[in-house]
Parts: sequence; structure tokens; C-alpha cells
Amino acid sequence: MSSDAAEDAAARPARRTWDADAPGVVTLPDGRMVRGRGLRRGAVPAGGEPDLGAYLLARAPDVAWPSIWISWRDFGMPRDSTAAIAALRRIHAAAAEARVEVACAGGIGRTGTALAILARMSGVPADVAVAWVRERYDPRAVETPGQRRLVATMALD
Repeated sequence: MSSDAAEDAAARPARRTWDADAPGVVTLPDGRMVRGRGLRRGAVPAGGEPDLGAYLLARAPDVAWPSIWISWRDFGMPRDSTAAIAALRRIHAAAAEARVEVACAGGIGRTGTALAILARMSGVPADVAVAWVRERYDPRAVETPGQRRLVATMALD
């Protein structure tokens, strides 16, 4: 490594990742980690703050870190699927270097749906993405037939 390359590497902040065994953390097939969380389950413990969060809620959340709001009613579909996929692409990209989370009120349906879409972005085939997330995150993830259909059919490009 040249001295310039070494200086560049030293100047970049270290990649921040989650503890792979922490509650809600899913390691995607491409090695990126994302934390899924239910906001009703309590506050984030000190030191557990994400660098970026995507919040799948009917109303924008009030959080102390950078966030993306995806307008999405409980048991429903995102209000704007184009905006939702763009936000999830941003989360997926950020997960390469930072601690990111996706969360809804309960942390099961909308969060599971988003995690399944992120899994698809990481190479999981559409027809097994729901099962993949249920095995690695929560067996109840992706609650409704509409959410399962969204995971299977959402265009990722």
C-alpha cells in the first residue's frame, strides 16, 4: 500500500456495524447488517443508536439521528411504493458502511416486509425472501397477504 493510500485509509472513519448477535440484527447475504426493531418495544439503549433509520409509519417519527420516513399504515402497503423502494435502496447502500435500522410500531409486519425487500436487494430470490426473513428475524414477519405479494413482486430497479 502506498503512503497516500495508507493516509486515505486512515482518514476514513471506520465502518460501523452492529453486533451480529444483537436483538433484531439480520446479516444479509452480501454481508451488510440491518437491525429490525419495533418502536413500541422501548427506547434504544445508550450506544445502540443507528447512523440512519428508515421508519415505516403513518406519521413521521421524532428521532435524534438521521432518518427516512416511509408513509406506511399498519397492516397496509406503503403510500408511495416508488418512494419506499428508493428509501430502502438508500438504507441498503448505507448498510455497507454504517449502522442502519428499519422499524415500525410493532417491528413485525412492515419491518419484516422491508427486511425481505432488503434481502432481495442482497441476492435472496423473491420466492423465498419471506421465508428467509422469518427464519433469521422473526417467524411472524411479513404479516399480511398484501405484504407477502409486495415482497414477491416489487420491482427493485
